[in-house]
Amino acid sequence: MANIHSQKKRILRSERERLENRRYTSKIKTYFRRLETKVAEGDAEGAAADHRELVSTIDKAIKVRALHANNGARKKARAARLRSGAGA
Repeated sequence: MANIHSQKKRILRSERERLENRRYTSKIKTYFRRLETKVAEGDAEGAAADHRELVSTIDKAIKVRALHANNGARKKARAARLRSGAGA
């Protein structure tokens, strides 16, 4: 553990930030699983709604820098491919 007061504060802050980033990445994985399920079931309306929610969440994660922009773009492209049924 650090002895310097500002470093102790920094440790606490970085832990809070790490957990916030985990919330975004976890939510994105959850929406991917939901989208895959809806596509497998053939529910086009549900898949469209989940896709919108997924893209919105990815954009928010990019905005707060929980995800790198290129990583977010790759995930959105993967979701679009999945939604269109053109592959895994």
